[in-house]
Amino acid sequence: MPRRAAGPPKSVPSGSPGPTALPQSPGPLPVIVKRQRGRRVILDVSPAVETGPASNALFVERFLTYVRHERGLADNTLQAYARDLRDFSAWLGGRNAAAISIRDLGDYLGYLSKKGLARASVARQAATLRVFFAFLQLEGTVQESPAELLAASRRDDTMPGAMSPEQVDRLLASPDGRSPAGQRDKALLELLYATGCRASEISSLKITDIHLAECFCTCHGKGNKERVVPLGARAVHAVRTWINGHRGTYATKPEGIPPWALLSSRGNRLSRMRIWEIVTDHARKAGVPPDIGPHTLRHSFATHLVAGGVDLRHVQEMLGHASIATTQRYTHVDAGRLKGIHGRFHPRG
Repeated sequence: MPRRAAGPPKSVPSGSPGPTALPQSPGPLPVIVKRQRGRRVILDVSPAVETGPASNALFVERFLTYVRHERGLADNTLQAYARDLRDFSAWLGGRNAAAISIRDLGDYLGYLSKKGLARASVARQAATLRVFFAFLQLEGTVQESPAELLAASRRDDTMPGAMSPEQVDRLLASPDGRSPAGQRDKALLELLYATGCRASEISSLKITDIHLAECFCTCHGKGNKERVVPLGARAVHAVRTWINGHRGTYATKPEGIPPWALLSSRGNRLSRMRIWEIVTDHARKAGVPPDIGPHTLRHSFATHLVAGGVDLRHVQEMLGHASIATTQRYTHVDAGRLKGIHGRFHPRG
């Protein structure tokens, strides 16, 4: 049977909705979200985000919540973000962060440089702003991130200060091992120099991380990455003396014995600031430069290893550097040794 040809569409009475008409939505359009390389990209948000000078604190609070729960960053990184954004908010005054331009951000970095911040500190602030404004863009607060145009500051090539072996010896001999604080400080200084650990890594070191019989300890670095670092005989002796000696005097907590290797007089773990105070106090007593800190011992550790001929890859592993380029800075610290090698082995040295 032949098919019937379709006729013209039937007319619809005036005022009646057509058969394909959709009801009008009284509310705003839904948010359109596109997945791109594992990131949420918000293309349209309605209604527009309400902003004002008082919103900066809310922006920062939401950002810190986001990086804490969704990105799982380390506590030290979160604290650095919070400090950087606190300084940025103070500089903004009453202005709204969502209305900032690339020129304003450039003025802010210039302001930091004029304050005397090191190049590495300014670069860290710029990195914080890039992550912060990327989050505001992700949430639809800004259409485009002005911080994307911030050029990364060139790394400061100046070599951090390091002590001579004689100065290190004087510093490590400063604590009085007969007192509880002296035993602890001796163990602290020996660990800092023997391992090259950061102050935060020594602060979080637990008894279970130290293996005195095998002469090594397990350090938890940035991003909670673990690395194994050997311990020399002097460090092993100092730590064993502290653990078997006066540590029990400090390990008095109602809830039980604290797990941390180094304790305060109240049985808490030593904070980074307290470690810095202990190092500077003994530096003053030992007659070495008073401006040194825990990181100076870390630099001294690496400098003395490289000067002694240790392979750079091994130094990188012990320091916990993600990039060998960071460790390579220590190859420029011993010009006298290089001149000696040149004089001994070059035909016309």
